[in-house]
Amino acid sequence: MKKLVLLAAAFFVFNTVNAQCPINKGQAQLNAGFGFSSWGLPVYAGLDFGVHKDVTVGGEVSFRTYNGSWNNNKYRHSVMGFSGNGNYHFNHVLDIPLEWDFYAGANLGFYIWNSPDDYDGDNVSGLGLGIQVGGRYYFNNKMGINLEFGGGNAFSGGKIGISLKL
Repeated sequence: MKKLVLLAAAFFVFNTVNAQCPINKGQAQLNAGFGFSSWGLPVYAGLDFGVHKDVTVGGEVSFRTYNGSWNNNKYRHSVMGFSGNGNYHFNHVLDIPLEWDFYAGANLGFYIWNSPDDYDGDNVSGLGLGIQVGGRYYFNNKMGINLEFGGGNAFSGGKIGISLKL
């Protein structure tokens, strides 16, 4: 039993010590999870690519539905988003421990609002420009959790999810 506990502890330490972030140049990372905002609960998935030791670029697809009202009528809306992003990772500059990742950047996307035909509100499809700031904690070399806050576009709010290095 003592050997099993020691082996499990060694495995945990090895996985924690070898965590690397952000993703390396030429490496890809899958991100997926849920968002939070005043316009429903978005679901998202995206890919980031390392283009420099401190810079990533990527794309994301998101979807949400929500209920709203306009002129005393209730409506159900859905929103599909396609966006690209660029982030600067502060790990090297701030000498952050390897299992953590702190980043900030900007995004540009196109959002398709689907509302009933008789809805006359102000939600329309179009381009959205926003900024984000976020962080990740990597459990090991392949998997981590992320938390991100953003503003300035149709998906202002934040998101929480997982990150998997490919």
